[in-house]
Amino acid sequence: MTVSFLPSSKLPEVGTTIFSVMSALAVEKKAVNLGQGFPDFDCDPALPAAVTRAMQEGLNQYPPMPGLPAFRQQISDKIVSLYGQRYDPATEITVTAGATQAILTTLLACVHPGDEVIVIEPAYDSYIPSIRLAGGVPVLVSMELGEQGYSIPWEQIKAKISDKTRLLMLNSPHNPTGFVMTAADISALCEIVRGTRLLIASDEVYEHMVFDGMRHESLACYPELAARSYIISSFGKTYHVTGWKVGYVAAPAALMAEFRKVHQFNVFTVNTPMQAGLTHYMQNPAPYLELSGFYQKKRDLFRQGLQKTRFRLLPCAGTYFQSVDYSAISSLSELDFARWLTTEAGVAAIPVSAFYQQGKESRIVRFCFAKQDATLHEALHRLAAL
Repeated sequence: MTVSFLPSSKLPEVGTTIFSVMSALAVEKKAVNLGQGFPDFDCDPALPAAVTRAMQEGLNQYPPMPGLPAFRQQISDKIVSLYGQRYDPATEITVTAGATQAILTTLLACVHPGDEVIVIEPAYDSYIPSIRLAGGVPVLVSMELGEQGYSIPWEQIKAKISDKTRLLMLNSPHNPTGFVMTAADISALCEIVRGTRLLIASDEVYEHMVFDGMRHESLACYPELAARSYIISSFGKTYHVTGWKVGYVAAPAALMAEFRKVHQFNVFTVNTPMQAGLTHYMQNPAPYLELSGFYQKKRDLFRQGLQKTRFRLLPCAGTYFQSVDYSAISSLSELDFARWLTTEAGVAAIPVSAFYQQGKESRIVRFCFAKQDATLHEALHRLAAL
């Protein structure tokens, strides 16, 4: 059908995401899909059972706009137990339709046309389109890559702050690099934002996947930072239910009031039975407290196997992603190598260049190890032949 009155695009440079492209190619080529970041194993059966019970008990109508009160109380209790910061569940916590909606709503609430938003690349692919939809101007800073892996160049970020800067996008544990902020990073961040009007959107969806005894440095731990931050997390990542699209935002009441003004017209609220089921399930903290150990075993299995291949492993301190340098295998561009790997080796990966606005090439691809051990073993068997 031809449309003669198509409006000009608000996102003219945006096409189908690399995740959809590579997943479709993986299906076509019958490849092991280590590209898109979702588990290929089931969640705890107790969780869908709790949701089913909520539906059967008639909890199928609209919940309050910011989320079920008992659910927000559970989230508040979790945050204070882990990070020492108490958020008022009535005014400072909102349940969202996943973290991506939380990010977009935060930007729409805070960013006015012409405001600048600092983005640290490589960056999750929703950040820049969301900034542009809000009328903001992305200001890009690239992470540095050295022998010890990726790091944030705080002095470069400081140099980018101007009177137009409204918000800083942060992500730790970091997708796609596996970088995790340390106390030194927090100290540098505090020095940079002190005395500015800068707000922070802190994407902490991998908060429970931190390895080797490291601690997740949530901005909620630091009152100076918490006072200017929207802290975003995801139950989909934590409980192996990415398709449920349930997350939350925690922020000071004044910031949350602006967030909710947009949220109520953005999605209004999030489905009731899943909120009720998660409320019940969260009473036991073990599933999220034990998640780092669960994924560290998978990371170690995968890394040990990759050490027998020609890939060079980059550090992975958190998330469920492992980045590798393929320079010893091919001189293809990252996208072409990812396509070749899917087609010829039967393993799908994501080119890290896709996480840069200008497609920076470093001959690095990202694998997801949130998979059954059998899936990882099969992928490693195929990669060993390269």
